[in-house]
Amino acid sequence: MGKIGIIIVMIIGMVSVGFTPKKVSTESPFTVGDTLTWKMLGDVKFSKGTHPDYGEVMFPAVNQKVKAFHTKKVTVSGFVVPIDNENYALSKNVFAACFFCGQAGPETIMGLKFKDFKGRIKTDTYVTVTGYLKVNEKNVDDWIYNIEKAVVVKGL
Repeated sequence: MGKIGIIIVMIIGMVSVGFTPKKVSTESPFTVGDTLTWKMLGDVKFSKGTHPDYGEVMFPAVNQKVKAFHTKKVTVSGFVVPIDNENYALSKNVFAACFFCGQAGPETIMGLKFKDFKGRIKTDTYVTVTGYLKVNEKNVDDWIYNIEKAVVVKGL
């Protein structure tokens, strides 16, 4: 039997036993237990305001559902973006498409303040962290969201 005949027999066999191809998920397996999703975090409105040092700026107004998690322990997954030798951020997107590159808004990134971590994390490492959410709507020199006492629970 030639190659074409073998392929036809295989297809008929799959159909006859009720074969259904497995759907390929584009979701990361780490996001299953997240408390906060990037979609929730992205529901931010911005309004013009005046800052004493910067003049007119855009201040965020975080939705009430996310505000309810302020100071509460949360779990969130994303891509690590090193800020410098000691500070990291967690991003919805990889570095090439993150907030710093102009590909997204400030609601797609959050500061990470680790509890005890002293190592190094490579750019774009996908991790899940737990920690305490801090929502910031006033300080334009800080992230809209921070995770304090952050601990990496998956991905390293």
